[in-house]
Amino acid sequence: MAQKSFRKSQLIAFDNVAAGHDGVLSDPSGAVVIKPCSQTEVDFYHSTARDEHSHFATFIPTFMGTLELNSESDPAAAVARTAILNPTEAGQSITESPHTIPHAPVVEEAWAPSNGGRIKTDLAIVLENIAAPFQKPNILDVKLGARLWDDNAPPAKRTKLDKVAEETTSKSLGFRIAGMRTWQGAAAAAGSNGISKHGYRLYDKNYGRTLTTKTIRQGFEDFFLLKRGGAIGRKSPLRVVVMRFLEDLKELKSALENEESRMYSASLLFVYEGNRDALVDALAREREEPANGINGGEASEEDDDEPQVPAVQGLKLIDFAHAEWTPGQGPDENLLHGLRFTIEILEGLLEA
Repeated sequence: MAQKSFRKSQLIAFDNVAAGHDGVLSDPSGAVVIKPCSQTEVDFYHSTARDEHSHFATFIPTFMGTLELNSESDPAAAVARTAILNPTEAGQSITESPHTIPHAPVVEEAWAPSNGGRIKTDLAIVLENIAAPFQKPNILDVKLGARLWDDNAPPAKRTKLDKVAEETTSKSLGFRIAGMRTWQGAAAAAGSNGISKHGYRLYDKNYGRTLTTKTIRQGFEDFFLLKRGGAIGRKSPLRVVVMRFLEDLKELKSALENEESRMYSASLLFVYEGNRDALVDALAREREEPANGINGGEASEEDDDEPQVPAVQGLKLIDFAHAEWTPGQGPDENLLHGLRFTIEILEGLLEA
């Protein structure tokens, strides 16, 4: 099984997070995401390698292995290793090896809200970074479900999350916008109107919590940089992006309708190329050559040195800290409820 090594000194903070907890890391190439997680999430990713979930597995980030976070500070042990799961080894288990990112373990005596802070865990999961192939990735995190807690949640957590759902579109629409970032162009002035030094406008969780059933469309208009009440023109490259998102969402919906699972607080992660020139170029190159690698088709080993068609868009289901397969209990209607409303809103953006 192939091994990928990470030097402790080279791991960096991951800055493409649209929502979620602190403490997410990446490697210098930006190809992977190293996210603190629970054993439940690791087990869920392992389970998706089974044949009966192979179709569902195409809708989640590639699982590359785990890292163990611990407080050891021996400089001689400064290399972290994670096993890479090759497509031909999908039925095999992944070997876990410790690394030594300093992290003092903390034992929680009782549940308390994290408020987006670092998860208290010694375990991290290593996943593909689906935003890596893009020049200027625009990213949207949509939290699914009217019920956001699993059966093991203590009463205090259930009460808090029910209140969040009640006060946002989670309860009524089955989803809410948890965060997003959109590139405003090279000329965008950092510091004005929430624009970062890299030219991104950042929308945190509070933005999504201000949206209602009547204004939720505005969140997607902001993501696609549309005017209020505007639709995407038939000749706009964004129309292709949205149509592909819709295809992916409908395929995911079909896959979930054929699975028996419960995935509380899972999210849809939307990514598309935010640099308009790069987006137009990517679409033009798709027309000129067969899609391969990133945008459909399968690249062979002989194609590894060939230039890849630039990425246009991508969609994945993420965050499985509260996910499990539930044979005999039917599809996850809590998740599907939000998925169907998301499809409905995107379809509305195409109505010219």
